[in-house]
Amino acid sequence: MEEKELCVIIGKRIKQLRDEKGISQQELALRCGFETSNMCRIESGRTNPTIVTLYKISQAMQVDLQQITRL
Repeated sequence: MEEKELCVIIGKRIKQLRDEKGISQQELALRCGFETSNMCRIESGRTNPTIVTLYKISQAMQVDLQQITRL
């Protein structure tokens, strides 16, 4: 699997979990201390988030980090 493909898969997973929790993209970004545009880039797979970024997202959504990184 290539890096770009992995970023897209993780981004889609974040969006799926966020939608299941009924959290807007803007609200999740606020909870994480990110700009909404950054959250958009993460969810669309246009950036490679660090493990710390993924951890912040998991904490903000109250899910295990493994749920985000599950392939």
